[in-house]
Amino acid sequence: MNIGDKIPEILGTDQNGNEVKTADFKGRKIILYFYPKDNTPGCTAEACSLRDHYDELLETGYEVIGVSADNEESHRRFIEKQQLPFRLIADTDKKLIEAMGVWGEKNMYGRITMGLLRTTFLIDEEGRVEHVFAPRQIKTKTHAEQILKHHRP
Repeated sequence: MNIGDKIPEILGTDQNGNEVKTADFKGRKIILYFYPKDNTPGCTAEACSLRDHYDELLETGYEVIGVSADNEESHRRFIEKQQLPFRLIADTDKKLIEAMGVWGEKNMYGRITMGLLRTTFLIDEEGRVEHVFAPRQIKTKTHAEQILKHHRP
């Protein structure tokens, strides 16, 4: 997925089994962030950064949506444990993950595996990608500040 590309209309289902569609956010911007796994140190740090700056992100016109391949129950536990104010899409079939191009080779301590590549897409009011934070650019503990800085250079 590149800058200017339109994201899929159907994003998937959230932690409560509700379908999430791009049309639900018409006229609003979206932070669509992909993370490897619920309740792991880096993913928790990233989610908490977005949680702690959620009001500021809303004020700049963004809605936050997280996506991983974890199931709805795992997402509900993660939301409850970390008190997350935003929706998490349970992309268990990796449909959105693959459509957005965030499934690929990961190198963990010299071992190559396939997995979800931590990536954040800033989506404009028309459902088009306006900016991409690639895996190596994302600082999990300060990711919300990175997004806010991008919004207000």
